[in-house]
Amino acid sequence: MNMSLEAVYHRPGDCWSYGYDDRTIHLRIRTKRGEHLKLEVCYGDKCRPWSDMQTEAMTLLCSDELFDYWQVEVSPPYGRLAYGFLFTDDLEEQIWFTERGFTYKAPTEHLGLFEFPYLHPVDVNKPPAWVKEAVFYQIFPERFANGDVSNDPEMTKKWGDAPEYYNFFGGDLQGVLKRLDYLSELGINAIYFNPLFEAPSNHKYDTKDYYKIDPHFGTTEVLREFVHACHERGIRVILDGVFNHSGVTFPFFQDVVEKGSDSPYFDWFHITEWPLQVVDGIPTYKTFAFEKTMPKLNTANPEVIEYFTKLGRYWIEETDVDGWRLDVANECDHAFWREFRKSVKAVKPDAYILGEVWHDGKEWLRGDQFDAVMNYPLAAAMLDFFVFGHDDAHSFAAKVGRYLARYPKQVNEASFNHLDTHDTVRLLTLCEGDKRKMKLAAVFQFAFIGAPSIYYGDEVGLAGQFDPDNRRCMVWDPAEQDRELFAFYQKLIQLRRVHPAMTAGDFRVICADQGSSLISFERKLGDDTLWVVMNAGENTISIDTFMPSGEWQEAFSNEMLYISDNEYHDELGPYEYRIWGKSNSST
Repeated sequence: MNMSLEAVYHRPGDCWSYGYDDRTIHLRIRTKRGEHLKLEVCYGDKCRPWSDMQTEAMTLLCSDELFDYWQVEVSPPYGRLAYGFLFTDDLEEQIWFTERGFTYKAPTEHLGLFEFPYLHPVDVNKPPAWVKEAVFYQIFPERFANGDVSNDPEMTKKWGDAPEYYNFFGGDLQGVLKRLDYLSELGINAIYFNPLFEAPSNHKYDTKDYYKIDPHFGTTEVLREFVHACHERGIRVILDGVFNHSGVTFPFFQDVVEKGSDSPYFDWFHITEWPLQVVDGIPTYKTFAFEKTMPKLNTANPEVIEYFTKLGRYWIEETDVDGWRLDVANECDHAFWREFRKSVKAVKPDAYILGEVWHDGKEWLRGDQFDAVMNYPLAAAMLDFFVFGHDDAHSFAAKVGRYLARYPKQVNEASFNHLDTHDTVRLLTLCEGDKRKMKLAAVFQFAFIGAPSIYYGDEVGLAGQFDPDNRRCMVWDPAEQDRELFAFYQKLIQLRRVHPAMTAGDFRVICADQGSSLISFERKLGDDTLWVVMNAGENTISIDTFMPSGEWQEAFSNEMLYISDNEYHDELGPYEYRIWGKSNSST
């Protein structure tokens, strides 16, 4: 057999066999990269005669550095599925792979095949359908817009002065409400707010009162009015929940400070030594990142669980917000998040639950905790290729393939794809002011599977080094805004609305060679097709590659192209791109 059997992997569950919807099961299997194989799956109901078994060809889903990943979609009429894989190599030799291992003899009974015992709709991971069509806009409330000077903190700085760790500029909810026309003009349809609840800092990740909007931002009524106004415009709103830790001003922690082990809230926290103090830079109570102002909550405590599960429901019931982004989510226990999800989904089934996880999030993405995690691995890969030039096209495509194979399709579709946030250097600064690189990275971000996110101000050229510089005041003077960049983001958002392939289509890499800066890929859903070609290098590249015959229109230039022989010839200058769509689609 002319294939590497040791590279083959499949195990029922996780991303290898899962329910995509109430009727559909996805099956995946791994083989060595680049081997010339034909893969088929033989499947059927174990309670039906063997003669009823069907065969379906598998397609190549993606590839990473070492492996190819294949997928097939099947819909068992009775919910039960028994299946085995058939490999055919380039010499037409065949081998079967079942739960019993490899065999050259074709199976003749269901016993010994892999099984998906039953497709229960309640077990299917179902992220909110609206998310894959979302374009998020992240707002740091203190720095976006000052709409009500009467609630400004003392010693509020002049809008646009240099940000510092502890200064304030008066941004508030009323300011965002007054700028909704701007956000609608941009075209976004989802907002992610950094924390809004009362806290002494400007970032509000040191919560004092989880049931109160910070007075410098407004009131519950203002938030309610804001969400209602957003919903009328088709914009969803999610809040930032900081439940891994509170602030030291949190009354329950202050009770512990005062009473020690006599406090009824002593077990709400992780107290390692009494009295509470900082020894050699390490507090005698567990915290977020050894930060003494952020004591870690004991999320295994039943009272803590009850407090925050009620909180998760409260803000949805009170203001109709559409979900939660969960801070430091990977440092809370899984049982806590399972209870939190049940509570939130009970009042709003299509609420979006997004976890801050900077690494592989599989443990949180089985359908019982989060709908998605912040896609930091993808962000790093995009920056390494398009901005820093650390990778060639082959390495970048391999990373993207690995990430696609890591999760079920519906999880990838709901992923929160960002290029910068309040925790990173701003995108334009990472690009050293080179808008060509910035645009290139954004094109891939918007054309890839998942929901893209814009960090406020990126669309008008706001720059910034690491915190606190990345939290500058939003620029509102049109003369100081980069309106050409704004129009670029407008166009990307419009493309996602016009082309369903960009939000729900398959992703396929066409060209990504070793040593090359050229990558091309396809997004396709039915008749809607986008063909994206990108040059992430400093030199002009001549393109001579496959492209389906037909009429195409370039999204930004409106240039028309007719392909008659399935061959695409073009020239791309440094950091240039083309987004070709079928000419009968409005771009």
